[in-house]
Amino acid sequence: MADLGVKTAWDGLEALKIGAVTLAESAPQSLTTLAPFRGQEAALSKAMTVAHGLAFPPVQGSTTGKKSARSIWFGRDMALLIGPDPDASLAKYAALTDQSAGWAVVELAGLGAEDVLARLCPVDLRLAQFDIGASLRTELKHMMASICRLDKDRFQIMVFRSMARTLYHDLKTAMEAQAARR
Repeated sequence: MADLGVKTAWDGLEALKIGAVTLAESAPQSLTTLAPFRGQEAALSKAMTVAHGLAFPPVQGSTTGKKSARSIWFGRDMALLIGPDPDASLAKYAALTDQSAGWAVVELAGLGAEDVLARLCPVDLRLAQFDIGASLRTELKHMMASICRLDKDRFQIMVFRSMARTLYHDLKTAMEAQAARR
């Protein structure tokens, strides 16, 4: 019988530390998109608070929660629940779709992480423009990505699973170029 073991999108790729910047997989337990039914966003947010201790992101580009359970803005009228499996009560207010196997999730951290992303991303991700807790969907080199600022010098980057090795290569190349300039 075939051995069908579960592998993350980052399987076989090692964590990197180049200069002061690190890159590592951040594979959460679960990723679920939440798309509220018409007129149900407030009820969904309340149900999320009861079930998970976090709300539906109140405005475009925002996040709620903490490291173990977060809700990030993921597009118009959509959020991504990261961490816990969604409570069944949420299905009354929103369409829930498991995305766990579809994304590569990494963290880029350290002094110079902004500079690394500046080489790949057309959006201004400096702290003055992209505050802690901010989230956006944008292009990263030639891939569509979701980027969240987790801390002053720490970002979560998500791309489609099929782009994991390309993301690794592009970030490694940008990290090497940024480190060479220091």
